[in-house]
Amino acid sequence: MISDKLKKGHLLIAEPSIIGDLSFNRSVILLADHNDEGSVGFIINKPLKYTINDLVPEIDATFKIYNGGPVEQDNLYFIHNIPELIPNSIEISNGIYWGGDFESTRDLINQGKINKNNIRFFLGYTGWEANQLENEMSSNSWIITKNVYENKIIGKSTTHFWKEKIMELGGDYLIWSNAPENPLLN
Repeated sequence: MISDKLKKGHLLIAEPSIIGDLSFNRSVILLADHNDEGSVGFIINKPLKYTINDLVPEIDATFKIYNGGPVEQDNLYFIHNIPELIPNSIEISNGIYWGGDFESTRDLINQGKINKNNIRFFLGYTGWEANQLENEMSSNSWIITKNVYENKIIGKSTTHFWKEKIMELGGDYLIWSNAPENPLLN
């Protein structure tokens, strides 16, 4: 289950030792791109208090908005599993796509042809320069796993996702599954 090689489509699970970092503490990131120039990902388990209608009033839906990461938090991004409906999408892997024509997306949501299990919106993204993510990996900031959910990860509940992934790792990680988010509050 654990891969030692970074690949787009894989999940990055924050090590329990990442404490005090508001963006990355207990984060699960979908790696959307990884190449010699750097990496891009979206935090998939940190919902914000906004809906898509709050940010884009022309969209008549209440899909949650997620904190995608600390980079460009004033920009809206999305992943989806319906490339046949959204033109100009870029495949990440396993039937998950990034972006595409936003006007078509807006219209399809308003027509009820796209639901919350098809699409997930983010404010911002997570980005790394060349070799930065590899350096974080060597300092044990992240655990890499394959995305066993494939394109169904879009509809995956986020409430306990980090905890679930930590429990799957077993061993020394099990103690962290029930630890408070801030150990100083223990």
